Amino acid sequence: MKRICMIALSLFMLLSMTGCGSSDASDSGQRETGEKTSTTAQVSDKPQTETGKALVVYFSCTGNTKRAAQYASDILGADLYEITPEVPYTSDDLNYHDERTRATVEQKDSSARPAIVGDVANFNQYSTVVLAFPIWWGQEPRILDTFMESHDFGGKTVVPMCTSNSSDMGSSAVYLEELTKGSAKWLKGKRFPVNASKEDIHSWLNDIGLAK
Repeated sequence: MKRICMIALSLFMLLSMTGCGSSDASDSGQRETGEKTSTTAQVSDKPQTETGKALVVYFSCTGNTKRAAQYASDILGADLYEITPEVPYTSDDLNYHDERTRATVEQKDSSARPAIVGDVANFNQYSTVVLAFPIWWGQEPRILDTFMESHDFGGKTVVPMCTSNSSDMGSSAVYLEELTKGSAKWLKGKRFPVNASKEDIHSWLNDIGLAK
């Protein structure tokens, strides 16, 4: 009888330990699942367009467009990126009165694509891109075309702004939009005089709904 009781007691203790082991495994499994779900939510290959992060891209030879771009960047709290030509433009390159100058030749050739040094880090993270450029011979500088064709603007909001003493934006915005092949949402751009103030640019950005 004593032996039977000992056997029964041993079986009872064995069953109790098995039950506790199953409970621990279940809790551990739930914690692991939770950790994996959290990791998956934090790591994504999708562009972070939902963050609303903005970038101001500009090209400037004289500093006028650079100043306007910096104003826009400050107003929007946006990152700033300068398009840097592989071969810098000189004052002689920009001589309007000489048909043989570099910029004149480029502007007359719609297929010209001046090379750019460097690139935007993680371009996919930006959902809004402001393009700031001067007007050359009634158009955007061809180096802007190089930049546009080198990046995927799919799903982004793009806003052009230009600086000029007299020439309007003309067909520049339309042509740049064509380079994105309908993949981006374009807001109406605006020309600013070379001495435009920060308040002028803020008013425009507010009118198109980008600034408060």
